[in-house]
Amino acid sequence: MLWKVDGLDDASLRRPMTPSGTTLLGLVEHLAAVELGWFCETFGRETEPLPFDPDDDDTDLRVGPDESTADILAFYGRARAAADRVIDDVGIEETARHAGHMDIVRELIDGATGDHQREKP
Repeated sequence: MLWKVDGLDDASLRRPMTPSGTTLLGLVEHLAAVELGWFCETFGRETEPLPFDPDDDDTDLRVGPDESTADILAFYGRARAAADRVIDDVGIEETARHAGHMDIVRELIDGATGDHQREKP
């Protein structure tokens, strides 16, 4: 997931690319929240506060102006590490599902496509 956001500026990461407002940074935040919820909460492990609002199903997909890109990427890093501690690389359906979304959004931003990270010149 992280290489899908690599090299993009903050405006591109926050730019809504679909009518529903999907952004790459919002998808990263959503994945972090879902991985903590699915793995840590499900298995009774310690977690951190999650960006969910019971009155708004899409809260975790929207990035607030007070949330920095660095903070969201760090949140995703902590979530991935916590999920990895709960399970040993058995695959994460939510990440796989949203990988396709990130493919579409990244292609719309700058045309980057593919299922492997491009080598840097």
